[in-house]
Amino acid sequence: MHKADSTYVESVPVREIFQGKTVWKGVVEVFDLRGHPKATRCYAWSHKAGKDDSDERFVAVLDIPPVVSPQSAVKVAIAAEVKGKK
Repeated sequence: MHKADSTYVESVPVREIFQGKTVWKGVVEVFDLRGHPKATRCYAWSHKAGKDDSDERFVAVLDIPPVVSPQSAVKVAIAAEVKGKK
C-alpha cells in the first residue's frame, strides 16, 4: 500500500473510547518499513464497513507525527473518516 518493504513486529489490541463509548476495538498490526522516504513504521488493520458490515476495509497508517503508536494511528484514521463524511 505504501510502496516499501516491511517486516512484521507485533499485534497490539486497541480500544478507542469517545465520550464513554467504544467507537473502535480491534487488533493493529505493526510493521517496520524499509525504503519509505518518510516513515520507518506502519500500523495496519481491517474492519467491517458498509451499512450491513458486508465490506471489509483495510487501513494502513504511516508512523508520521501525530501518529506515533497503534493507538494514535486508530485515532487519526477515525478522525479522517469522520471528516470525510461531512
